[in-house]
Amino acid sequence: MARERNVKLADAIAETGWSQQKVAAALVRVATEVGAKELLGTSRSHVAMWVAGTQPSGRAPLILCETLSRRLQRPITPAEIGLSGPGAGAGVAASEWNVDTLTALVDLGRSDVDLERRRLLAGAAYSVGGLVLPEQQWWDEAPRRAKSRPAATSRRVGAAEVSAVREMTEFFSRRDQRHGGMDGRTALYQYLVDDVARYVGGAFTSDDTRRALLAAASEAVYVAGWMSFDASHHEAARRYFTLALKLAAEADDAPLAGHILRAMAHQATDLGHPEAAVDLASASVDRKRYTLATPRERALLGVVQARSLAADGQRRAAIAALLRAEDDLAATDVGDEDPSRVWFFQRASLCHETARTLWTLGDLDGALRDFNNSVLTRKADTFSRTHAVTLGYMGTVQARKGNVEAACHTWAQALDAMEGVQSGRAREAAVNMRRVLSPFRNRGIGVAAEIDERAKAVLERVA
Repeated sequence: MARERNVKLADAIAETGWSQQKVAAALVRVATEVGAKELLGTSRSHVAMWVAGTQPSGRAPLILCETLSRRLQRPITPAEIGLSGPGAGAGVAASEWNVDTLTALVDLGRSDVDLERRRLLAGAAYSVGGLVLPEQQWWDEAPRRAKSRPAATSRRVGAAEVSAVREMTEFFSRRDQRHGGMDGRTALYQYLVDDVARYVGGAFTSDDTRRALLAAASEAVYVAGWMSFDASHHEAARRYFTLALKLAAEADDAPLAGHILRAMAHQATDLGHPEAAVDLASASVDRKRYTLATPRERALLGVVQARSLAADGQRRAAIAALLRAEDDLAATDVGDEDPSRVWFFQRASLCHETARTLWTLGDLDGALRDFNNSVLTRKADTFSRTHAVTLGYMGTVQARKGNVEAACHTWAQALDAMEGVQSGRAREAAVNMRRVLSPFRNRGIGVAAEIDERAKAVLERVA
């Protein structure tokens, strides 16, 4: 019987603007990155056969999806290109949802502790295809899978272990806010391997303890992801966020899952993937993830959703999400029992994200107002990293409005705040200062030359 041409795949390849030979070459690069040795010999003839109707075998559908996702800057599933593949997700990350959580925790933690593997992971390309979420059935079955997982060690796990993980997570979270994600994250990676993995694989004293430990482990892995994100190790961050989300699902903790999805949406927006960001942000406020969250956490979810909508060109929806986030934060009460993970989200944080949303929407005056409100209401010594980043953005908006002198004044404050901070995002702020000031070099403008030199010194210090 003659095979039927795969029109969906042919159309996707046409959209990339690549020849079949270029598709094959790009697929080999992805296969090399993920260690899929069986696909290193992929050639134009293989792609031609797939377009002609032959179904690729093994990991080929997933890696082909990842290859196309990177080129088209949006998640691609096997079904979208007429291929059979796992229903849980797409691209290289598809199998991540089906790998045993404990195995993934140990493997990912070890890869970050080992120097060479850490370098490879840090340099890996951000997987757009890895942002596709599993179907609802996967979420429904996650708690059962965790409950039925046999203990991997004889370690008895109780309330003391849960408290220990929470205490360590809070320590690293506060350290990240002050010093940035490039500083100290290796110690957290080691803690995940040496202690958290043993607890996840232990024998629990009760079902409630098991759920509490899985939730605590999820938050610890999430912080490792956030620190990786701040260090600009974006694929490592995505993998940590995915693992944290799996642990949250196994703990049956909907608000925690929403919190992690919000971080993934934040990262996707920053990296220029608005469609994927909107999907992730929408999932973060879906059903119990929003309704069971405290007002403070709802505000955090909402303001990140607003920025993703703005980046996707959905102006009216973005403004509505901003107003809802404002109302949610206003509804907080002194007696609220907020989860420790939202300790950082105060008025200053809402103003920062609101300003970024308004900036994206083209409202520079509104962005300046909210950046300024963020600066004025933040405890700069506790949130040094974020304070520096906010001032960096604020200076850029001032420069966009033609007030270079005001921008330099603001950037001077940003550079002051960067003392002792090791952060990829702070580093990007310094890079941007030099980029904006480049037309003013060698013009005898003292303040511009001073900021340029100071920013250059920061780039030499922050590796």
